[in-house]
Amino acid sequence: MERPAQTPVLDLSLDAAQLTAALVDVPSVSRDEKVLADAVETALRALPHLTVDRDGDTIVARTNLGRAERVVLAGHLDTVPIADNVPSRLDENGVLWGCGTSDMKSGVAVQLRVAATVPEPNRDLTFVFYEAEEIAAEHNGLKRIAEQHPDWLAGDFAVLLEPSSNQVEGGCQGTLRVLLRTAGERAHSARSWMGSNAIHAAAPILERLAAYEPRRAVIDGLEYREGLNAVRIEGGVAGNVIPDECTVTVNFRYAPDRSGEEALAHVREVFADCDIVEWTIDDHSTAALPGLSHPAAKAFIEAVGGTPMPKFGWTDVSRFSALGVPAVNYGPGNALLAHKRDEHVVAADVIRCEERLRAWLEG
Repeated sequence: MERPAQTPVLDLSLDAAQLTAALVDVPSVSRDEKVLADAVETALRALPHLTVDRDGDTIVARTNLGRAERVVLAGHLDTVPIADNVPSRLDENGVLWGCGTSDMKSGVAVQLRVAATVPEPNRDLTFVFYEAEEIAAEHNGLKRIAEQHPDWLAGDFAVLLEPSSNQVEGGCQGTLRVLLRTAGERAHSARSWMGSNAIHAAAPILERLAAYEPRRAVIDGLEYREGLNAVRIEGGVAGNVIPDECTVTVNFRYAPDRSGEEALAHVREVFADCDIVEWTIDDHSTAALPGLSHPAAKAFIEAVGGTPMPKFGWTDVSRFSALGVPAVNYGPGNALLAHKRDEHVVAADVIRCEERLRAWLEG
């Protein structure tokens, strides 16, 4: 697909659904967000009530009205690779189809609409439009801003407009992935007593996992359900060889009342008596507390309605939590449609999301 020859103009007077379509029509696959980032920056700099900063392809815009509270509204600009689903298409049932409609250009459209049409909110606002959420964390624009410009993300409360079907999802669970390696000694399988089977040595690890009773934790009225599971096992040399190595990959999804250190200590305790010769942390992203007891969060829930739910998956709200900013996920679109070839969003839901945020910020 050909890229636009020049920076496209984003018309922020369009309703949120129409603006979503305009955003979808500007391809922004991860690491190729510059054209869309340029368009977002240009549109925001035209708004006199905002100050705008940019780092790479991440744009941060802020009001400075001296309000008692500051709220951060954040969303990523990138999408997964296009799957013949650009340009966008609005059907006769009011459903908008296209790459990023759900995850998460509809949420970005709502951010832009609020930025343009709520010049004097009852809380100061920070808008974050960041790059590279869909790929390795080392490229994530929000991660970079949190490390290099944490003051840009300062606030009392944050809303990440990830798709949640306009349902408040509090915080997020942490995810820890470890590689547990057992060792043995190779031998011909016809003379197995001459060796030591590393796959058999992994049996105690699997037994611990099968017997594990996951904890449930209630935080701010939300019940988080933990899980400790083997997600991969590797071992074996050939059909007639006793294997000398086996690796079990274990994923721990943990509730946000555990710190990263506590999660790691718990997993080590579970496998303490197993004969593990090497323990490797393959990936670790810490959890985020929901912070629903914060006054700004309470006002937000009252304005948008519904019953808050826990976020079982991991999202970038964790980065705000690490900075001491309680955060929730709330946005149009269905997370189950993210990354699919038939990704879509109901146009009315996008408009409804904007209306609810507006009620919260203008009430």
